[in-house]
Amino acid sequence: MAKIELRVPDLGDDKDVPVIELLVQPGDVVKKDQGLVTLESDKATMEVPASAAGTITELRVKVGDTVSAGDVIAIAEAVAAAGSPAPKLAEPSAGPAKGIGAEAAPAKAPAAAADTGANADVECEVLVLGAGPGGYTAAFRSADLGLDTVLVERYESLGGVCLNVGCIPSKALLHAAEVLVEAKHAAEFGIEFGTPKIDLGKLRGHKDKVVGQMVKGLAGMAKQRKVRTLTGEGRFVSPHELEVRTQEGVKRVRFGQCIIAAGSQPVKLGGFPWDDARVMDSTDALLLTDIPKSLLVVGGGIIGLEMACVYSALGSQVTVVEFMDQLMPGADKDLVKPLADLLKKRGVAVHLGCKVAKVDAKKDGLHATFEGASVPAGTKYDRVLVSVGRAPNGGKLDADKAGVNVTDRGFIPVDKQMRTNVPHIFAIGDLVGQPMLAHKATHEGKLAAEVAAGHKKEWVARVIPSVAYTDPEIAWVGVTETEAKAKGLAVGVAKFPWAASGRAVGIGRTEGFTKLIFDEHTERVIGAGIVGVHAGDLIAELALAIEMGCEASDIGHTIHPHPTLSESVAMAAEIQEGSITDLYLPRKK
Repeated sequence: MAKIELRVPDLGDDKDVPVIELLVQPGDVVKKDQGLVTLESDKATMEVPASAAGTITELRVKVGDTVSAGDVIAIAEAVAAAGSPAPKLAEPSAGPAKGIGAEAAPAKAPAAAADTGANADVECEVLVLGAGPGGYTAAFRSADLGLDTVLVERYESLGGVCLNVGCIPSKALLHAAEVLVEAKHAAEFGIEFGTPKIDLGKLRGHKDKVVGQMVKGLAGMAKQRKVRTLTGEGRFVSPHELEVRTQEGVKRVRFGQCIIAAGSQPVKLGGFPWDDARVMDSTDALLLTDIPKSLLVVGGGIIGLEMACVYSALGSQVTVVEFMDQLMPGADKDLVKPLADLLKKRGVAVHLGCKVAKVDAKKDGLHATFEGASVPAGTKYDRVLVSVGRAPNGGKLDADKAGVNVTDRGFIPVDKQMRTNVPHIFAIGDLVGQPMLAHKATHEGKLAAEVAAGHKKEWVARVIPSVAYTDPEIAWVGVTETEAKAKGLAVGVAKFPWAASGRAVGIGRTEGFTKLIFDEHTERVIGAGIVGVHAGDLIAELALAIEMGCEASDIGHTIHPHPTLSESVAMAAEIQEGSITDLYLPRKK
């Protein structure tokens, strides 16, 4: 029988993603698309599917290993019917698709339902399903290009998860947390404010006002562009029809082209009493119902750590448990260390290699059962926040009735123009694969709209930056140092400590550093990481540098304003060049 290599499919921009669970063992017979292992990035958990049916003869990974696209997960012996050829090894497609679900697409597209022939309540050239950052960008760009556009959103306001219950409200609360921390820090240089008094109602009001201002702006821009909006839950009826369940009843929309931007939702782990209001996902945590005396955060990724910073600053005793051996899997460990050190200093307990087996809801609190190398001493908490990633909504749209391929995990495979297997239907954002980031979705949305309008374009972004808006912030882009070592890449690593930055010293935030990673053969920057205040604002320069193919000298010879944190980028480049004067470094022999 033929041997088959079962490999990791396209992971979008994610690399070195940890394996957290093995779903098969040698000797198991697996079907095509059956899960082999579970991976956990900083934004989502996902299963790696078998690209072909067969009997597992060898596993090439174990729990705790990290994998990237193309890595071999297992070896299988092909299962073939008598007289039929065994499945061939997977080969790269001529036009590689984006998204985690790309190689996991069903072998045969679902049979589309026939057009109902019923009269439509609404007709349009382009229908956009979902009004998050990717969706409203797609709708607005489509309208700007002269296409009659309808935008369907299940919530009352535009903006999706990011604007209403994600990126924007969390940043408003993180700013409040930063003010509390800075007020306490000010005593070190002679300014004392006394013990802060927190008016939770006003704080919630501030958060809601920020969201409301953004929502109002989107509604106004939709009106200016003559984008029609429908509020309700949309599901496909046929390749050119969508039913929208509104408060006034079901409305039928007939469209020429469609852009699916239905996003994702928080993963709900088993073993937690989700019917108890004290168990929260990220959406619940942003409601800021109260300030619990004790909070357990399950998952040490970006979202969990951001909320840990908020609640810790507000006065909660926070405990963070993470299954892997480091916080924020995906980022280099040295980037995470300054954050981990400050969390410890601020009284946040962090336990790595720890799993929450179950949580029991009792009258006096939520009682957690832990497993692992490092477990918390206490087991009772007032609230528990579960933040272990997000799951795509592709499987909730009846997309099969439109003939659209959807993987068993809810991802929709697309090509470099964001087209699905149905040429007039596009998909963007979280449901096409990692990374699940708003800034990725907006670029994909704009591209899909332009292709729908007849432009000859495709996805060409080389890198997508990631940012954790913790305190301190952590941002990275391109090749990480961990990835470079794992792949044996010949790289130069230049790190400038913020302790040598006049600006950082002046604001009392010297825990950070700026790190650049260069290809030793070309001197071009291929990766970067920054930890420190405003790291998220600084990383954009390095994303552009990678896109433009900049060398160390291009960055180092660009005059940066003084004294700023942005100087650290140029100084890191000067370290690589050997021309740094703001540090004394022994000459390279």
